Amino acid sequence: MNSNLGLINVSAAEGSSRSAAADQPPAPPLSRYESQKRRDWNTFGQYLKNQRPPVSLSQCNCHHVLEFLRYLDQFGKTKVHLHGCVFFGQPDPPAPCTCPLRQAWGSLDALIGRLRAAYEENGGSPENNPFGNGAIRVFLREVKECQAKARGIPYKKKKKKRLNPIKGIGGHDHHHHHHPHNNLKQST
Repeated sequence: MNSNLGLINVSAAEGSSRSAAADQPPAPPLSRYESQKRRDWNTFGQYLKNQRPPVSLSQCNCHHVLEFLRYLDQFGKTKVHLHGCVFFGQPDPPAPCTCPLRQAWGSLDALIGRLRAAYEENGGSPENNPFGNGAIRVFLREVKECQAKARGIPYKKKKKKRLNPIKGIGGHDHHHHHHPHNNLKQST
């Protein structure tokens, strides 16, 4: 009698876990981005709560966002050389220096993208989205240019060079691949 009950429970549990999984088919491929976005959103919420006085999401504006981005610099791992540093403008400095670590421009840019989406998913209106504010874009552009100069990284030049050669190589590759196969077939 007991063993039958046990079996029924197992199959019922299996069924419920199956239906739960079926309800959310798009979850797995987004998991990394989604979990990162949730983490970022929680971090930002915590940051607002820790303000004195605490700031509610409805009160949050682009100034809070800019302060949050500056606050994150203390956890950054990107060395950004100061103007007086001998390594200023060198992509790969040969020795350590005392210049501060910052959040890399690309990390902040991606973070803002995630928070911008999270704000609207959590009921914020697109018109009032503080993460989409022009001031944030200007700030990110300035960080990008400042880091590019300090670290000697020409962002714009790199992209242009990369596009053309790859296309060319790809085109040639196709021709080369076909000929050897044809020859093999004839010789066998």
